[in-house]
Amino acid sequence: MLPKEAFRGQTVVVTGGGTGLGLETARRFAALGAHLVLASRSSAHLEPAAAELRAAGAEVLTVVTDVRRPNQVAAMKDAALERFGAIDVLVNNAAGNFLCPAEELSPGGWKVVIDIGLNGVFYCSSEVGRHMIGRGRGRIVNVVAAYAWTGGPGTVHSAAAKAGVVAMTRTLAVEWARHGLRVNAVCPGVFDTEGARERLWPTPEQQEALRRTIPVGRFAEPGEIADAILWLSSPWSDYVNGEVLVVDGGQHLGKGLGAG
Repeated sequence: MLPKEAFRGQTVVVTGGGTGLGLETARRFAALGAHLVLASRSSAHLEPAAAELRAAGAEVLTVVTDVRRPNQVAAMKDAALERFGAIDVLVNNAAGNFLCPAEELSPGGWKVVIDIGLNGVFYCSSEVGRHMIGRGRGRIVNVVAAYAWTGGPGTVHSAAAKAGVVAMTRTLAVEWARHGLRVNAVCPGVFDTEGARERLWPTPEQQEALRRTIPVGRFAEPGEIADAILWLSSPWSDYVNGEVLVVDGGQHLGKGLGAG
């Protein structure tokens, strides 16, 4: 999709980078020459991911980071700068989510999802953004979800967090453009990972019902989402700022009247 070595010599931070979409995104950045900083709360997730990427020739730094803790986010940024000297791209991918009817959601359940999905994105963007402002360039890509504007049962906590990230994306895009930064978001469709499968479609019948809501008739491949993140992180999208790129096969649009 992008030229070979498009990110040669650039440093990319991926939060939630040890598994799922974060790891697939890291793989694609590595294949195009990027140095990688993988952040996750779990070292058990980080080390296997880093070993895989290093075996493929990538330079990788792992930093155990809870994005809910500003001091840990600052330490992650400092470690990245000490190792690589600069940060060119930040991908805010870390998330916490579970399905729960709003009337059953506890204050603690609400808080943990908001802290990871909204506050954590701000802490990372603020910390890395100040560094990028000092350099006069940088790209931030946030991962959001369509239920931020469509709604969806069982997602009140995550929908509120993601709606906040959409607003943050557009606000920072306007505020930081004069400093040479671009801030955008990617909205993934449904893609199959072990974690998503356990939480969202634990039975074949639920999986099929979900698939039928997608006009193109299939789930996304993680690489299709990752490619959108890479494009928004590249110079080939330099005039795109404050946008939410939806990559969901048209699911958020519905199938229209009379569609099967």
